[in-house]
Amino acid sequence: MAGLIPQSFIDELLNRVDIVEVIDRRVTLKKAGKEYKACCPFHSEKTPSFTVQPEKQFFYCFGCGAGGNAVKFVMNYQNLDFVEAVETIANEAGIEVPRETSPAQSRRSAEQRPLFECLEQANKFYRHQLRQHPQRGLAVDWCKSRGISGVTAREFQLGFAPSGRENPLLTALGVDERARNTLLKVGLIIAREAEKTGKSHNSRFYDRFWNRVIFPIRDGRGRTVGFGGRVLGDGTPKYLNSPETPVFEKGRELYGLYEARKHKFNKLLLVEGYMDVIALAQAGIRNVVATLGTATSEWQIQRMFRHVPEIVFSFDGDEAGQRAAWHALETSLPLMGDGKSARFLFLPEGEDPDSMVQKEGTEKFLERIENAQPLENFFFKHLSKDLNTKLFEGRATLSDRAMPLIRKLPEGTYRKLMIERLAEITGKETEALDKSHLLRRTSNESGDNLPNNKLLAIKYLIDLPKVALDNEEDLSPLLEVGDASEMCLAEMIEKVRENPDIDRYELMEYSYSNSEVRSQLTNVLTAEKIEPADAGKVKGEFLQILDESLARCAKKLRNRQLRDQLRARTAAKAHTED
Repeated sequence: MAGLIPQSFIDELLNRVDIVEVIDRRVTLKKAGKEYKACCPFHSEKTPSFTVQPEKQFFYCFGCGAGGNAVKFVMNYQNLDFVEAVETIANEAGIEVPRETSPAQSRRSAEQRPLFECLEQANKFYRHQLRQHPQRGLAVDWCKSRGISGVTAREFQLGFAPSGRENPLLTALGVDERARNTLLKVGLIIAREAEKTGKSHNSRFYDRFWNRVIFPIRDGRGRTVGFGGRVLGDGTPKYLNSPETPVFEKGRELYGLYEARKHKFNKLLLVEGYMDVIALAQAGIRNVVATLGTATSEWQIQRMFRHVPEIVFSFDGDEAGQRAAWHALETSLPLMGDGKSARFLFLPEGEDPDSMVQKEGTEKFLERIENAQPLENFFFKHLSKDLNTKLFEGRATLSDRAMPLIRKLPEGTYRKLMIERLAEITGKETEALDKSHLLRRTSNESGDNLPNNKLLAIKYLIDLPKVALDNEEDLSPLLEVGDASEMCLAEMIEKVRENPDIDRYELMEYSYSNSEVRSQLTNVLTAEKIEPADAGKVKGEFLQILDESLARCAKKLRNRQLRDQLRARTAAKAHTED
């Protein structure tokens, strides 16, 4: 986190800017009495129902219900988060955005700054090699053979890592011990085993990437956080990624999201490789992002749903692709609130989006996307593939398989429709089906009926914010490796630390801005409000939950560091043996 924006600045900004000007830069408004009107940019309509009220500095659409202030409009219109929207409006008004940072944030920012600077320098180095290095023809020829134009290569900042024992990146950027340590931290160089080290400082290390086309991985703010490399020739591995580092966690990044956000779409296509993203962009399909060699994570799905209401998952049609798709489906279920949808595109075995768009062209591939299976179709097809649902036994088994998964869906219309579909297949009444599985879960899984302790901690914090003031622990482990509820809890604690008099409803609104947590929080927050008289008991429970979460995340961080060290030693040994 770069530091919180003071609430006083946000209030001042909203007072200084005119919502009419902010919106009119993006949507053409027409004056109608004291108001301004336009066709709503958030849904399709022919008769204007979108209104802007200058006196109240507020917009509202009578068609779809969208409404709010200037920040809310920019968030929705440009697919930005709150901080990004504030920064955008401030930049347009020529106002600098101040930052408030806690000691933990300041320390983390100071630690990360040289890492980001090093990664950006490496990005520039690799791009320069693609333009100037004597061996660049190998990379240029490969790009041409894959149909990558110069425009696309520049947009995605493709680069080239030359081969050679002289370790060109290390030679260029590893000018002193501090620089070499930074290169090591971001995974751009690898340490040799100590006993095989020569006298030269640089001989202790070697470049991770060589003889490869380089694909920079950028976060949502456009900062380089890691790299992927595609080997030129027959070397192995074919694709090589940066290891996880203090600024790069594969399950929390999406290749191509920064580029895709520059365009306006209502869906994102999730693929499995860099070249799939680039080949589809080259073909004019710009709403594409890729995972980074890992199974689709809840964090990645949540990030996509922040930008669009629909995700299309693309997988190979083979058994491995089916398994990956099912994992993505299960991971999506808690996030499938009303207004969200997911579909699944299975390609012919042995094909990927890159090869298919080369063979079929853009229009045919777009048809494949439009005809992708809805989540509900894939859900019931997968669960019943080895069942005869014409028989009572098959329908009963399907019900047993489906209901625990359906219960992962947030309360709402979509969940009800899934239960109704299951009722149609099994021939059971919807209410009876729902009730029987609720009773079974209550008797067999009593532990699962208890609220998640981290969600309880969030409720304690909302009802009695001052419980956070007796703990001054560094919350960075929760922010770096915590789950969604732990990250939300840490961010809310920092808000309370910075403003002890923060309003309960402001905290509640903040917790609800996290869609992944919101889907689990509803029942907890609607329970009876905790009164100040219970503060002593609540404080003890809150601090215990926080301590347990901090201990778990600190252990996870240590394990990650040990794992990275082991990988580095293994890679160094393999390179030496070669």
